[in-house]
Amino acid sequence: MPTDPVNRFLASLAPEQREAIGAKPRQQQERLAAAWERELEADDELDTLDELSPPAAEAEAARRVLSRETDQDQAPGDAQ
Repeated sequence: MPTDPVNRFLASLAPEQREAIGAKPRQQQERLAAAWERELEADDELDTLDELSPPAAEAEAARRVLSRETDQDQAPGDAQ
């Protein structure tokens, strides 16, 4: 199992997501990996899932982080 947070995050992604995120700059990968780790630490539901299936908990946290990232990318800009 990878120990580097970015590699662990990438390993939790579906193959097509892994490829897309792997193509992003390292700084962006690190930001996403940090958000993923915070998600895993902060959500009690993921703690329960982690006891049953750590890979499933990691995949769900990654899904949430990427969903928020997509939502931010699609947010309309400030109208002036």
